[in-house]
Amino acid sequence: CALPISGLRFDVPVFDNTAYNNPNANALTFRDENGQPVQYDSGKMPGANILWSPRLGFNYDIAGDQKTQIRGGSGVFTGQPLYVWISNQLGNTGMLQGSFSTANTAAYPFSTNVDKYKPAPTGQPAASYELNVTDNDFRFPQVWRSNLAVDRRLPGGWTGTAEYIYNRDVNGIYYINANLPAAQTAYSGVDKRPRYTVNRINNVTGNQVTAAIVLKNQDIGRNWNIAFSANKANWHGLSIRTAYSYGEAKNTIDPGSTANASWNSNPMPADPNNPGLGYSSSSPGHRYFAAVSYTKRYLSFGATTISGFWETRTIGNTSYVFAADANGDGGANNDLIYIPKNTSEMNFQTFTAGGITFTAEQQAQAFEAYINQDKYLSAHRGEYAQRGAVFLPLLHRLDMSLTQDVFKNIKGKRNGGQIRIDVQNFGNLLNSKWGVSQRVIRNNILTTPAVDANGALGYRMQVVNNALVSKSFESTAGLADVYQFMLSFRYSFN
Repeated sequence: CALPISGLRFDVPVFDNTAYNNPNANALTFRDENGQPVQYDSGKMPGANILWSPRLGFNYDIAGDQKTQIRGGSGVFTGQPLYVWISNQLGNTGMLQGSFSTANTAAYPFSTNVDKYKPAPTGQPAASYELNVTDNDFRFPQVWRSNLAVDRRLPGGWTGTAEYIYNRDVNGIYYINANLPAAQTAYSGVDKRPRYTVNRINNVTGNQVTAAIVLKNQDIGRNWNIAFSANKANWHGLSIRTAYSYGEAKNTIDPGSTANASWNSNPMPADPNNPGLGYSSSSPGHRYFAAVSYTKRYLSFGATTISGFWETRTIGNTSYVFAADANGDGGANNDLIYIPKNTSEMNFQTFTAGGITFTAEQQAQAFEAYINQDKYLSAHRGEYAQRGAVFLPLLHRLDMSLTQDVFKNIKGKRNGGQIRIDVQNFGNLLNSKWGVSQRVIRNNILTTPAVDANGALGYRMQVVNNALVSKSFESTAGLADVYQFMLSFRYSFN
């Protein structure tokens, strides 16, 4: 039989206009991600927008014999509001705090008096400030989620499941810097990315806006996951469960708690206000596990259980970016590199570090070798690196547990004792190279980007321990990379 389930929920976050209004900022004209002029009300909070969440699900036993079941559903789901996103506007209207920057340290010698250079409060807007605003139509995140699954009783007492889940943003999150003008020029050569020689629209002394970060919604983020699992219940003391899953998650930005840092640290190859889809830092990748447990009972006085948990999984991802600001937009370490087809497309600049001179030819040969040994780079020559597309090597790990139970009835009451040893990362106990994670040695393998005499983007190769970086990954050395064990004893009675 089929059992349909439906429902409707709605949420309405409401905000008072508690931000301190900055009339100087309100009079300025900015530029949105489409190149259109726009003005913002610094003191106006988002409107009370209703977040509708309809959904429908079903569960269908095909033959009515509880052997094959199809289940699924589709609906809109609303997450818990993250009010810290809105709080960025409260603290950054140019009324509560401001800043000034100078290279003339002689005019401001060091002092232990924290108030020495602090201007007296005037009640007026700061002369230089960062502006954070929230789009008035902003809505907290919602996703449209659909799933379809099949559960099947298999021969030999096994049960298997196959499931597919697809999510699509209804109200995704992204940021723009509305104080960023259109790029004034572009590099020549193979890497023709836009180049900013001026990166502020409103930069007038007395009303200088360092950045105008706007929190907005978009609906292009998406992710999917497919999973297969099988389990066998207790069979002569043996229990087995195993599963494999793979998923991908893509969006335009991974929003954090701070508006400027979220926009400024988002890797992209061209226009930072239109970064395009890339892999989320939460993209799951591969995961396989097998859990096996076996219990042997000894008449009525004891039992021994041995269990193991094997897991293989993706442990994270990163992006290949320049160290420093390659396009001049004011953000460092967020410019994705171009991957040359061959050494003729490379543009290294000779430099000296640690008393060693590295010529352009040496760097080109080293970068060529680096690309060839890197799985991602070697497969994407002639392209810009994609955000989050460099996945770390899979981690393989085995945990083991051994339990000895002893129980006996004493004066009609059950008494039990248990000795247990748990070994986390048991494989590392057998071999010091097993169960160890890998990390990227440097994700900013190209550094010091700058325009050369021909208008092309020149750069240097990263140096590690006075040598040009030569490999992508190295082993980590944390507590999770070594074996650990715990010995415990428990006594129970009733």
